[in-house]
Amino acid sequence: MRETSELGGQGEILEVLDKVDPASSDGLGKASSPASHASSGRSTKPARQSASNKKKNKKARAFWLKQLHTWHWVSAAVSLAGMFLFAITGITLNHAASIGAEPQVVQSQGKIAPSLLRRLPAPGDGNLALPPEVAKAVAAAVPLDPSGFAADWSAEDEVYVAMPGPGRDAWVSIDRSNGAVSAEVTRRGAISYLNDLHKGRNTGSVWFWFIDLFAAACVIFTVTGLFLLQLHARHRPSTWPLVGLSLLIPLAIALIFIH
Repeated sequence: MRETSELGGQGEILEVLDKVDPASSDGLGKASSPASHASSGRSTKPARQSASNKKKNKKARAFWLKQLHTWHWVSAAVSLAGMFLFAITGITLNHAASIGAEPQVVQSQGKIAPSLLRRLPAPGDGNLALPPEVAKAVAAAVPLDPSGFAADWSAEDEVYVAMPGPGRDAWVSIDRSNGAVSAEVTRRGAISYLNDLHKGRNTGSVWFWFIDLFAAACVIFTVTGLFLLQLHARHRPSTWPLVGLSLLIPLAIALIFIH
């Protein structure tokens, strides 16, 4: 709309354009309706939940990765020396027939006081150890200490004590009639000693429990390694084929070649 007016008699006409009202313009400046607010709120809520879930998943993954890596390296450190020993002795056991070893036999003689013979239990079928004072006297007479080893009391004329150990055989015999002591040690070398450690043969209770603890550490090392493989497998396509081969190869050998 154009408005005209005359000013001061000079006949000047000023044309003034009406200002456009923003509220009356076609669709400009209109306030958003409640429906549009509601729809935008509904569209952003699932996106926020998805982002929150992704964040939680990342935190959980990071937590388990840290735990698995910790248990994996701790079990590896604990079992490292034992695993190396058992791997080497596994090779020596597998080739035991081709590894020559000449046994070294040492025999010795001695005697204990006749008064100590009366402290020996009567012949029977028991397997008690020698009385402490008798065992001490035997250890002084020959270079073997029979303390704590089970004795064979079945014979009437002697007491026999077997003392096997890793990589060796040993025994002590006491003559009941005169107190004469005979002893013998057979040593088969360092390889035989390590092989017996691998088998737990004649190694005593402490080594028995060490093998159990070592085996438990190896199980933890293996299981945590398996879970770490699972977490990284999508970035390493050859992971599961290699794991499958580690199972199939020994299984196939056992089924096909071992009868």
